[in-house]
Amino acid sequence: MYALAINGSPRKGGNTEFMLKEVLAELNDAGWETELERVGGTAIRGCIACQKCFENQDNECSVKKDKFNAIFAKMLKADAMILGSPTYFAAVSADLKALVERAGYVAYANGHAFAGKIGAAVVAVRRGGATHAFDTINHMFQMSQMIIPGSTYWNMGIGLGKGEVSEDQEGIANMRHLGKSIDWLGRAIKPVMGSYPRA
Repeated sequence: MYALAINGSPRKGGNTEFMLKEVLAELNDAGWETELERVGGTAIRGCIACQKCFENQDNECSVKKDKFNAIFAKMLKADAMILGSPTYFAAVSADLKALVERAGYVAYANGHAFAGKIGAAVVAVRRGGATHAFDTINHMFQMSQMIIPGSTYWNMGIGLGKGEVSEDQEGIANMRHLGKSIDWLGRAIKPVMGSYPRA
């Protein structure tokens, strides 16, 4: 099985990346193929509402000048995707929001291509606003007919400077449990994943 983590933070080696790696470590230990992609700081643009994805139905966005289509192809391949973001003014980063907009829409235009996949949100926060950022990611998962695993708390870690989230022991334990939950769920649904009822 293949899990794709997508980092919406522009800061390399930051708290969001640290948490995503904790989730992936559990999946690696369980025998999953894993990959970490970064969209933060890549200037990926938002949806331009051109509707070409509905006309073409080729599993691509008509905007070809950024890395969206390369990432979207990996999202299509993934059995599970973990989207992570820092909390910026109580919301996700602009680059991750752009990815969520376009990925959700292109998947919808192509026969609900994400239906039955596992989706998990991970959020790094200094103090407040993480719940709204967490919800923003989960809304795309829910509207895409994806399956969201639970864990021991909302999937967030607290820290400001690089690496500070490592001091949030509850948050790190949550990330590790989230990896175990994704593994358990993936193994449970893998035999029937292709038969998920699509709208």
